Parts: sequence; structure tokens; C-alpha cells
Amino acid sequence: MNRAIGVMDSGVGGLTVVKELIRQLPNEKIIYFADKKRCPYGDKSQIDVRAFTEEIALFLSAHDIKVLVLACNTATAAALPELREKLDIPVIGVIKPGSRSAIQMTNNQNIIVLSTKGTAESHAYGRKIARINRDVKVTEFACPEFVPLVESGRYHDEKESDRVVNEVLSSLKNHEADTVILGCTHYPLIRNSIHKFFDYSKYIVDSGFETAREVSAYLDFHDMLNTEKLEEHQFYINGEYKRFEETLNKWISNMKYSIESVDM
Repeated sequence: MNRAIGVMDSGVGGLTVVKELIRQLPNEKIIYFADKKRCPYGDKSQIDVRAFTEEIALFLSAHDIKVLVLACNTATAAALPELREKLDIPVIGVIKPGSRSAIQMTNNQNIIVLSTKGTAESHAYGRKIARINRDVKVTEFACPEFVPLVESGRYHDEKESDRVVNEVLSSLKNHEADTVILGCTHYPLIRNSIHKFFDYSKYIVDSGFETAREVSAYLDFHDMLNTEKLEEHQFYINGEYKRFEETLNKWISNMKYSIESVDM
């Protein structure tokens, strides 16, 4: 089935999912939409995030994609059920794969979820984990400073990343959880600082990585994998994309792609 995989996010965070999709599924074409103009989603209402997500989903669907990946935890929490009802293609979010992996990893049944304010307030991870295993204790912790850190490119400065992470997570320093979910796809870009903050003593679950694995398994099971390699990926951004492209080239090197600014 030589159609593309659609991926959406509020900015550069979804590139962590794209990188893993390309690694696991080298024959697949990615069509990506970054909603830079309305980033970050974490401080928006669920109603607004749902509207943004549905608008982007319709845009990507018009490009004949075979599956839509919500590479944004806030969008997944706000819009996944509605999109699955409205679209005639599979829609895969990031919360279930990350939750399932964390449950498998934890030894003491205690998990921290680091996320945006919107995702934390939705309790999407807590509900999903409880649905699978009610014995697991979940602490959902909002980190609103992390997305601007990544989107601005300041995360390239290790000292700056460490400073922000230490400041934001200070109250969690001695937390008993043995597993931490990076509940926003921007956060893997500061994974080293987060891991360092916890003295490398906790398992780190990358929800984006687990989502790419879920997409790969789904396409394989449903016989939807491409039979020939499609070389060039497409990126759409509503606004200026210079900084986005800089991050793209640093995070995923040697990739053939086109990039276009759209008015949305």
C-alpha cells in the first residue's frame, strides 16, 4: 500500500516520532504537519486543541495518507476518540503505547508522567494506566517550560537544559517512582538532562519511540506496508520554518525532504 503516513504535532516534538518511524520503516513516506503558529498546545483549552487537531487531520487526510499519527500527547488526550469516529483511516496516538511500555518496565509499580499542563490536567495517562493495571501508582507532573526550551533551540545548550530541568523538576528529586514517562514528544530532545537529574536511577520511557513501534506493528499486521521505497518526505508548517528546519537537520540527518509554509 504505497501511501504515506501522516504525522502531526504542535512543533518539532513530533520529529522524535518521525526519526523512529524512518528507522523502523525505511520504505515509508512521511507527511508531517507542524502547527508552529499555535504552539504550545499545553496551555490551550481542550476544546481549542481538539479543533486545531481536527483541522490538521483534515489537511493531512487530503494528501491520501493511510494512517494518521498524533505525535502530540496533548492532541491525543483531547481529540483521539473523536478523530477515530470522523476519519476513515486508522488514527494512532502516543498515550497508550507509552503507558503500556511503562507498566512493563516498572518494578515497584510507581510511575511519573512528565507532560504539558493540558495532558496532566486531562489525566489521560493515569486513566489509561489504571485501565491496564490499577495497582500502579501514577504521578502526573506538568512541565510547561520544556516545550519553549525545545522550540526555541535553547536545548542545544546542555547547561541551559540542565538548569531548566533542575528548576522544573526539583520537587521530584527524591520521588520513589522507578519509571518516568516522557509524556510529550518534545521531551526526548532533553532526555539526557532529565535522566541526569534523576541520577540515571530511573527507567525512561519515550512515548514517541513506543508509538513508532506501534505504527510499525499495525501496518505489518494489516498488510499496509509499502512495497517500494518512497524517497522524499514532506513537511508543512503554518508559519516561518527556518528554526524548525535547523532542528530537523540536526535531529534527522541525510534525509530527503521538501518543506512548505502553509496558511492555516
